Amino acid sequence: MRQRSTAVERRATVLSAAVVAFAAKGYYGTTTTEVAQEAGISQGYLYRLFPDKEALFVAAIDHLSQRLKQHTATVAARVTTTDPVRVLAELSASYRDLIADRDLLKLLMHGNCAAGEPAIGDAVRRCYAEQIEHARSVSGASDEQLRRYFADSLLANVVAVVGADSVDAPWARVLRA
Repeated sequence: MRQRSTAVERRATVLSAAVVAFAAKGYYGTTTTEVAQEAGISQGYLYRLFPDKEALFVAAIDHLSQRLKQHTATVAARVTTTDPVRVLAELSASYRDLIADRDLLKLLMHGNCAAGEPAIGDAVRRCYAEQIEHARSVSGASDEQLRRYFADSLLANVVAVVGADSVDAPWARVLRA
């Protein structure tokens, strides 16, 4: 007899599928039908788990935020120094590995672009606030050190998205420096 998955398990599956679907075409370009197909469920069941597309996108941003925090915590636990500059350097190096997951990276970028929608803007701001406070707690960094770390991380997003890491041109070298 086949065991049915719980609503919690199905919700996690749908969130993973939503990350993939929304990463491909963004909030505005993705339909709930596409998310349901990616998750292997009916659109009706999707609406039992999430009341609408906006709530699903917000949940995907929250899911992304938790993945980022979990990654930061894992890396910070391996760091053998309490020097904030070195801790942030380790976090920065590992962040570049994390955004090699292009779905995660593109969802983050699409979230920024859709932040004009009030609920999505709240979720994106909450994500940044959580990441900043988490990085502060694991590194002991000052506000200025955190600002620099996040500026470098955001630039790393751009470098990755536009493929500047594989372009041998002056502009790309400046962005990678």
